[in-house]
Amino acid sequence: MTTTELDPARLTRHVDQVWGDEIVPTLIEYIRIPNKSPSFDPDWVQHGYMEDAVRLLEGWARSKIEAIPGATLEVVRLEGRTPVILAEIPGQTDDTVLLYGHLDKQPEMTGWAEDLGPWTPVLKGDKLYGRGGADDGYALFGALTAITALRDQGAPHARCVVLIEACEESGSYDLPYYVDHLADRIGRPSLVVCLDSGCGNYDQLWLTTSLRGMTGGTLKVQVLEEGVHSGMASGIVPSSFRILRHLISRIEDEATGAIKLDELYAQIPPERIEQAKAAAEALGDSIWTSLPFAGRTKPMAEDGAALILNRTWRPTLSVTGLAGAPEPVNAGNVLRPMTEAKLSIRLPPTVDGQAAGQLIKTTLEADPPYDAPVSFELEKAATGWNAPRLESWLEHAVQTASQLAFERPCAMVGEGGSIPFMGMLGEKFPQAQFVITGVLGPHSNAHGPNEFLHVPYARRITAAVASILLDHARRGG
Repeated sequence: MTTTELDPARLTRHVDQVWGDEIVPTLIEYIRIPNKSPSFDPDWVQHGYMEDAVRLLEGWARSKIEAIPGATLEVVRLEGRTPVILAEIPGQTDDTVLLYGHLDKQPEMTGWAEDLGPWTPVLKGDKLYGRGGADDGYALFGALTAITALRDQGAPHARCVVLIEACEESGSYDLPYYVDHLADRIGRPSLVVCLDSGCGNYDQLWLTTSLRGMTGGTLKVQVLEEGVHSGMASGIVPSSFRILRHLISRIEDEATGAIKLDELYAQIPPERIEQAKAAAEALGDSIWTSLPFAGRTKPMAEDGAALILNRTWRPTLSVTGLAGAPEPVNAGNVLRPMTEAKLSIRLPPTVDGQAAGQLIKTTLEADPPYDAPVSFELEKAATGWNAPRLESWLEHAVQTASQLAFERPCAMVGEGGSIPFMGMLGEKFPQAQFVITGVLGPHSNAHGPNEFLHVPYARRITAAVASILLDHARRGG
């Protein structure tokens, strides 16, 4: 028997039971595996941790797939590349939904609490601590459980393709090859569900509407072949730090943090401004109080919507690394020969990352003060992504899903970070609608110390995805 309505209580029971009995115990084992992304573990093949993670997730997924007539599961391997897990689940309509996640992890990072660690899973109340549970180990479990929850009630869904990659934290450089290799099996999805993004709070469904691009590299200024006593050299030899500071001021206003290059800005779409205002109303002061400000440090603006737009649609510069100077305790009276700074520039979603990187390089290297040797080694450049406008059925579906799972409306906001493959998927599937969501909320600290998965929120996201899949299947009815 097929039904087009969901019993919310039955949906919740199914999702909660699978999460409690199966998913959390499996995620605990997953967190123990130090399967760092290839950029952080060049010897990942020899170490075997990625393979351990693939086998663990494959084993759980296969137990679900085998119970679905006609469904298949395969670990696909292209020579010299990280593997992907591909599940194909037949549906009741001719459409296809692509559900995405990844299983590779960020490195350890320092600063974990004494009783926590990146590879030490700890369940404290509602939170499962450890690297990778939230980013993005839960995705496969959430996607397949949403599908099985629909089948438990005889509710329809389209053909579903679940794709889990193992290279996302390294920029997804293997994913385009797999998307091309599997093009016939993936088909032409009318909906893409990505479970690798964030949420503003744990009280409602959040949709990511845009992602910033980025560029950056290492700026180096050299003034001497070797360090010289400051009593002899200062006043004659210019300070490499002062020159570096001057060069950075070509890019950024040091008083306000505003970027000076007009080419790095983009027109903010009116709907994104309105969504930012609505998100700011939902979040209130937590927009900045959720961050670990030191002392009496204040945010860069008082208006919440302005802060959200700063983080999502305006360019910013961060100095993320410095070299050429000793620790203060070891610093003598020496004029240092050089200073290096790692610069990370976040870009509005629609600004071309490659062009922005070249502009920054030209700006920094032109006419160096005192003719000092200056170089900017461009290391990365990626264009962001702006989601297509939601079709009316999907706008209704996400609101219905949020009310079903959270009893609150869905909120929409851009993300300040990047998900490298989203632009690629947008180009590959221009006809598709996108649901980009995730569990990385306040204090969840992906990539940093004390990362955690908010388990009740992940359960509700699973139920919300099930509701969206149902509305997708019946959208023409």
